[in-house]
Amino acid sequence: MALITERAGRVYIRIGGNSQETATLVDSLPDGAAIEKDKAASTNPTETPALLFTAEILYMLANVSALVNTKWYLGIPFNDTSNLRLGIAEVGESILGDNLNYSQGDYFNDFGIMVEAIGNDTLIPVRNNLIAPSVATGPWTPESVWDTGFVGVYSDSLGALAVEHYPDDNCAAAFPDSGFGPPKDPQTVFSNYLNHTSGIDIISAYLNSTNFAQQNGKPFLMFETNSASCGGFPGVSDSFGIALWALDYGLQMAYSNFSGALLHVGGEDDTYNPFTPPPTNMSTFDQWTVGPIFYAAVAVAETFGSSNASQIIDLQANAVNIFTPGYAIYENGNLARVALFNYVTDPTGASTYTASISITGGTVPSQVSVKYLLAPSVAEKTNITWAGQTLSGTFQSDGRFKGSETIQTVPCDQTAGICEVQVPAPGFALVFLTDNALSESSPQTTMTFSTTAVTKSQDTVTVDASVLATSNGQSGAQRVHLGSTSKEDISNAKMNVVIPSVALLMTMIAGAFLLV
Repeated sequence: MALITERAGRVYIRIGGNSQETATLVDSLPDGAAIEKDKAASTNPTETPALLFTAEILYMLANVSALVNTKWYLGIPFNDTSNLRLGIAEVGESILGDNLNYSQGDYFNDFGIMVEAIGNDTLIPVRNNLIAPSVATGPWTPESVWDTGFVGVYSDSLGALAVEHYPDDNCAAAFPDSGFGPPKDPQTVFSNYLNHTSGIDIISAYLNSTNFAQQNGKPFLMFETNSASCGGFPGVSDSFGIALWALDYGLQMAYSNFSGALLHVGGEDDTYNPFTPPPTNMSTFDQWTVGPIFYAAVAVAETFGSSNASQIIDLQANAVNIFTPGYAIYENGNLARVALFNYVTDPTGASTYTASISITGGTVPSQVSVKYLLAPSVAEKTNITWAGQTLSGTFQSDGRFKGSETIQTVPCDQTAGICEVQVPAPGFALVFLTDNALSESSPQTTMTFSTTAVTKSQDTVTVDASVLATSNGQSGAQRVHLGSTSKEDISNAKMNVVIPSVALLMTMIAGAFLLV
């Protein structure tokens, strides 16, 4: 999250997806746990278990905000309006303060029950930060909610209006025999994401609503989105092509007057994750996996900058070529950055194009700075760089960019008023027109945070990978002589071998522990 805040000034995170509808804040859990899954209460199509959690989770979020400028959206459970569980709002607001937003969306009457209950709750002093209706793709449209008078009636309680949308789904593969039909072939849908039309088509359904939100003085949020619901498509949602798609999609939302968007993060086997923790205890470092779509989030943050005053225009570039779109980013009426895309994969370089940025009515710089988001092809999963730096491969990241940052300097023709910038195939180029635009988007240093709790404090012997790769290991016959390495277990290794020396005995014992 520090990588985003360094570039955009802040980051927003929503806590709880399907799970928020049945989540319950409790005073305590057995064995001092902070969160627990109640799998017996799984009654939804995606089999998401109900959650029990304590205030420790909220204190943890507050601690994150103390380190990184993070704002939170918390969901109020809305599955039982006869017994509203407002504890999460009461405790959340007292702990998180100004770093808290919470969301709720449902039909008109039940929302009124929620508003009334909050109005009568003295432990919830902030009354105007509800986000609704969070209408997802389906039989309801945002307009069907606006037509009820929803916004006019509840305007004083609403902090923002919101929708949710995925352009496709992989639910048939994720949940077989659940009525989703036959599984989809990821490779047949991949091309749907590799052009500028995708983002435009997604946003077209919400243009009326973004205009409606502006008329009512409300921010408009894409409150949950990603490449495909139910975890994404393997080989597609975890590819460089999706990074380009998400970057284009994000800029198209900004151009269409969305105020913000949240990418969904799922479990370890979800391919669309921006990042995934190591499959074992999280005290292990350098073993996180950063997905391609996170590179898009970083690039979007630098494209917008930290001024919170950016204005985005779709340039309809290259005669509205759907494979080479471009955007102009203005700040306070002045051109600050230009974003250029190339969805084509062509290792020969023949599809690399040169964009001529023509500047009229303003000062033409003598040179511009360019950062590139690059990979060998749109199908690439790990060999991805942003300005020459990488977040490493699978199970290799600690959340920091590795390598030296590379920013290209491109001279401009001030007489002709043109700056020519190459855009590789595939790739994305972010052009900074001024030094101030570059410095505003570029962090000086990356914040790091020490670990205060270690949960994997024993049996952590490591072996150099090159040594392990060339070792012979143990044969099946030898394994009967080895004992357990569990601290509670008394070794039952058979010591019926001849030990010629104490030195050999010590080597054997060390070897037994080395096999952990």
